[in-house]
Amino acid sequence: MLSHAAGVGDPLDDAMVRLIMVLKINSLARGFSGIRLSVIEALIALVNAGVYPLIPAKGSVGASGDLAPLAHLSLTLLGEGKARWQGEWLPAQTALKKAGLEPVALAAKEGLALLNGTQASTAFALRGLFEAQELFASAVVCGALTTEAVLGSRRPFDARIHAARGQQGQIDAARLFRHLLTDTSAIAESHHHCHKVQDPYSLRCQPQVMGACLTQLRQTKEVLLAEANAVSDNPLVFADAGEVISGGNFHAEPVAMAADNLALAIAEIGALSERRIALMMDKHMSQLPPFLVKNGGVNSGFMIAQVTAAALASENKALAHPHSVDSLPTSANQEDHVSMAPAAGRRLWEMAANTRGIIAVEWLAACQGIDLREGLTSSPLLEQARQTLRQRVAHYTQDRFFAPDIECATALLAQGALQRLVPDFM
Repeated sequence: MLSHAAGVGDPLDDAMVRLIMVLKINSLARGFSGIRLSVIEALIALVNAGVYPLIPAKGSVGASGDLAPLAHLSLTLLGEGKARWQGEWLPAQTALKKAGLEPVALAAKEGLALLNGTQASTAFALRGLFEAQELFASAVVCGALTTEAVLGSRRPFDARIHAARGQQGQIDAARLFRHLLTDTSAIAESHHHCHKVQDPYSLRCQPQVMGACLTQLRQTKEVLLAEANAVSDNPLVFADAGEVISGGNFHAEPVAMAADNLALAIAEIGALSERRIALMMDKHMSQLPPFLVKNGGVNSGFMIAQVTAAALASENKALAHPHSVDSLPTSANQEDHVSMAPAAGRRLWEMAANTRGIIAVEWLAACQGIDLREGLTSSPLLEQARQTLRQRVAHYTQDRFFAPDIECATALLAQGALQRLVPDFM
């Protein structure tokens, strides 16, 4: 246990450590791990008492399980290492004592049961999935807002188009857009008889792109739900047959591939949002003032905010490189193929933060664009989205310090301000 606690990097936050602990408890409770109930109960006591082991973020290749992270987790049970209790880092022995708990003494097989498993990899990817769900919903709302801001057509969201293709994610994404846009609005009526034939792809193909992303989110959820309830240590004990069998359930390839696919979705959600922002900057495409501000020769408007969005979208393209195609042998070539699932899941957090920043800029820009359609309003739900922002961020009349506006919009997104406007889609 002590030798395997060899992780490096910043400590994981309490919420992540708690999730790893709960996943480990759930796996051990399945009854195939050869561990006493009293040890599982000791883990449960740690969670309930709020004693969180110090787990460094890095050090696992996702096979043979997440050895280093789970070793750091398990040290606290023994009264070794460090743990956080009530926000303070303490020697584990001290943290246990303050929480009214005692160290445990492990018996045969129990060290392996605690060390082996995919719980850290799964927890990392789950956080990415939870964030991706919020990003998807927020991007759908902002995409609908942008459609209104640039006088886009509702016709591409017609249910018949999407039923003809038969891709369920696309069908459901189009339904969400119709829910937000409704049949019409004052803005829509203002250009009902315009001569424009087709909108740019970043508007017209939103159901197709976002639908593909939704499919990836759903597939990731399916894989991670199975893994969250899986027995992934080794060897496994089949008590009814009196057998102990060594296998490879610790290999986190399913988690790695799911995280890689989710990374593509997060990158594409952000990439499409950035293209819509760019569309609003172009007066010829948007029929709005250049860079969404009057007196453009004096004011830069949203020019550099769009540059920021482009920078974030570009970063995500590099971060989306799949980790599951990489492998380095370890343990003197005994463990000669590994999943790299922890890194695959952990990079999702940075990608999600980047995409949230992009969507925040689009929210600001789309609301500015609708404001500039003076006297015209959107659908009730989209007006609610606009008013939510306007309660915190004023209309942009002339150049001002822009970063606080983006920061405010980003915080609102993280709190689910737009997600709550979207019906359940998972």
